[in-house]
Amino acid sequence: MADYLVIVESPAKAKTIGKYLGKKYAVKASMGHVRDLPKSQMGVDVEQNYDPKYITIRGKGPVLKDLKQAAKKAKRIYLAADPDREGEAIAWHLAHSLDIDTESECRVVFNEITKTAIKDAFKHPRPINMDLVDAQQARRILDRLVGYNISPLLWKKVKKGLSAGRVQSVAVKMINDREKEIQEFIPEEYWSITGQFSYGKETFEANFYGTKDNKEKSKKQPLSSEDDVKAVLGQLKGDEFLIDSVTKKERKRNPVQPFTTSSLQQEAARKLNFRAKKTMMLAQQLYEGVDLGKEGTVGLITYMRTDSTRISDTAKGDAKTFIEEKYGSDYVGQDTKPKKQNENSQDAHEAIRPTTVSREPKELKSYLSRDQLRLYRLIWERMVASRMAPAIMDTMSVDLTNEGVIFRATGSKVKFPGFMKVYIEGNDDGKEEENSFLPDLEEGKTATRDELNENQHFTQPPPRYTEARLVRTMEELGIGRPSTYAPTLDTIQRRGYVAMEDRRFVPTELGEIVLDLIVEFFPEILNVKFTAKMETDLDEIEAGDQNWIKIIDRFYQDFEKRLEVAEKEMQEVEIKDEPAGEDCELCGNPMVIKMGRYGKFMACSNFPDCRNTKAIVKKIGVDCPTCKKGDVVERKSKKQRTFYGCDQYPECDFVSWDKPIARPCPRCEHMLVEKKVKKEVRVQCTNCDYEEDPN
Repeated sequence: MADYLVIVESPAKAKTIGKYLGKKYAVKASMGHVRDLPKSQMGVDVEQNYDPKYITIRGKGPVLKDLKQAAKKAKRIYLAADPDREGEAIAWHLAHSLDIDTESECRVVFNEITKTAIKDAFKHPRPINMDLVDAQQARRILDRLVGYNISPLLWKKVKKGLSAGRVQSVAVKMINDREKEIQEFIPEEYWSITGQFSYGKETFEANFYGTKDNKEKSKKQPLSSEDDVKAVLGQLKGDEFLIDSVTKKERKRNPVQPFTTSSLQQEAARKLNFRAKKTMMLAQQLYEGVDLGKEGTVGLITYMRTDSTRISDTAKGDAKTFIEEKYGSDYVGQDTKPKKQNENSQDAHEAIRPTTVSREPKELKSYLSRDQLRLYRLIWERMVASRMAPAIMDTMSVDLTNEGVIFRATGSKVKFPGFMKVYIEGNDDGKEEENSFLPDLEEGKTATRDELNENQHFTQPPPRYTEARLVRTMEELGIGRPSTYAPTLDTIQRRGYVAMEDRRFVPTELGEIVLDLIVEFFPEILNVKFTAKMETDLDEIEAGDQNWIKIIDRFYQDFEKRLEVAEKEMQEVEIKDEPAGEDCELCGNPMVIKMGRYGKFMACSNFPDCRNTKAIVKKIGVDCPTCKKGDVVERKSKKQRTFYGCDQYPECDFVSWDKPIARPCPRCEHMLVEKKVKKEVRVQCTNCDYEEDPN
């Protein structure tokens, strides 16, 4: 019989911890929260200091019964939920449900699930931190007051099933504002001149920089029109260019910091094509523990909801030893002063890192799923690289002149790779960094122009938000916290307020309608500074510097007045169904286009008498290669991934993730497809090794 009962959130975490604690400890899972505000009503008494009414979550009765029975037999109970506000609140709710004194030393926290961390945590139990609980409770009540007051209004004035949230509404506004910027953008013309030059047997490229009579010599001279280009080219005489100046420098490039929740979501999106929700799901699995065969279940990374980049002294020492043994002492970085955290950071936990840096990704290949391994490798490489020496780059800048016209060539090469031997950070454009080498050009000598190319360009509008870019912007503005990014992005898509096109957010008509109403009647909900201030207030509640009831009351007093105005003045909005242009094959009535959880679909206008629905498909102008009768159409999976199939499905089961094209392979007559390879689209045969040159 176990002497002690330990309660965690999940079975996976329970299994991992149980292995370290031994037979005297029974470890059980609460399966997340056991109590919450009721779904059927507000559950907050605004007349009694916003007193919340908590009830046992439906379906959690058997879990609670099992925990109560185990609690009766235990000499002592430990609550070991995650080390954040949410985890503290789960522990508090469990304490109330199991009659545990919240001031007793019942709370155990750890940042990583390793034997050392677990053993140490159980040596230092503490009371439940009510400041943390109050901060979580304040967020929950605020969101309930907003959602359960505005949502019924939207049901009455627009349509059933809509919702409005404090953070999600701001995210929708950011996406809509960006779309307006794009629509209102006026492109401006500009030109560039690129030259190909020879120096001995070597060639290199240089671009027009300016003219010697240009007053701002330190700034590149713009070319606004074709006339500007002609004026520059008219100055040139002959093909010989004087190598006027050669500047060589050595530049250090420092490694990036280990991952925070936000930077992990961004980098996983760039490098692994993961959505934020998927990244957090996989990170949770790696944190809670994976079965490593003889070694048993092991937590592979530290806690994954954090905005801190600091790491422990032990982890620094382990990394130093590993780097020295693996790459040599030259690759060990200096322990510099930590970079200043973002002013919105709580810095409550360490950065996301491997629990043991010596556990290399290649050793885990047979134990992890493909995606688990890819995410672990990303976290491992980032952590190791962060403790390595800077890279040293040799840079070279050369000015070539001809009749006062300056062309500039720049190049760089890696002199010492440092951290780049392990990891290089991605970027939002998806372009891989390249070294650009220049010949060993000598000042005072000449280079020969081989050709000059004039290129017309137009300025581009700001890009639509990807998940990575939106998370980064929300973090910079102080909107939300590490635990809220992924759920927020998931919610606004499920509600149909935004959609994804080419992995970028676009607003929907429904989202625009709801947003306009909230802007008119509840402007503070959409005010970025107001939302960021509210996050700061929640942080101050956590620190014990603010009273949660006062914070909520300050918000609600004004919000209640706006609610009264909105009830009287908000006009009903009719969302008309868009005709689909075809009739229902079951009853003959017109089909209409509706918005659902996974985007637009066709439905019969005779609903509910006829419940016929169809996916909206787009023909791509290719005959089905399998049945030869149908057309290949573009479809969307439930995860919004594009694929291609026959419109005669289920009679024909042709399907392809790659886009077929309307001509056969010149070698074998089989189907050609467009295949994305490293950001490039290539035409390949599905049967033989035929491949077309992308250039």
